Amino acid sequence: MKLVIVEASEPVTLVGGGEVGAGDLELALERASTLVAADSGALAALAQGRMPDAVIGDMDSLPALHRVHIPEERLHRVAEQDSTDFDKALRHIAAPLVLGVGFLGGRVDHQLATFNALVRHADRPCVLIGAVEVVFHLPPRLELDLVPGDVVSLFPLAPVTARSAGLFWPLEGLRMAPDGQIGTSNRATGPVVIEADGPGLLAMVPRGALDGVIRWFLSPRCGRWPVRAE
Repeated sequence: MKLVIVEASEPVTLVGGGEVGAGDLELALERASTLVAADSGALAALAQGRMPDAVIGDMDSLPALHRVHIPEERLHRVAEQDSTDFDKALRHIAAPLVLGVGFLGGRVDHQLATFNALVRHADRPCVLIGAVEVVFHLPPRLELDLVPGDVVSLFPLAPVTARSAGLFWPLEGLRMAPDGQIGTSNRATGPVVIEADGPGLLAMVPRGALDGVIRWFLSPRCGRWPVRAE
């Protein structure tokens, strides 16, 4: 059984050590007031005058001179080196939704590792906030009110079949795969419905749709993928 470090009945904000845009952290905290830092994400929180409720990671990128300012009971070291700090944090948070800032932009390898973790922990909903878009692992069904012309991109990290309504280029049972068909720069014609027959499909929608995405993930109509067997 995976150890739960942070358990919350409301959404949680998770901040990473990557690029945190102006207003990103405040935007997330207005919607998810519990603040967790993934290792050096604590530096971004402290720089904005925010004390993390918990810091999770291997602590190899959080300098001791900063660590001493955080209460010892809030520091949770996960020593293994087989996963990223985002992965460590995500799998030790039990919450209906995680809003992640500081994980998009910057190094491409870090972003790819983050996307990998989103798929491997598909049962733990997480929305990553970027400068112009939000990125999340598509649940079994997504219903979202979008404005005609809004960009909707879908990128598979596993073979998956998807269906849609409200997209300019309908999916209609399209078989997608990382080395095959992908769905970059589709367009909404209005409200959108997307369904997938299995986990593995990342969705990217405009940042302005964040509140709609949050409402859907917290809705009882939003299903969840089963826990992946380790």
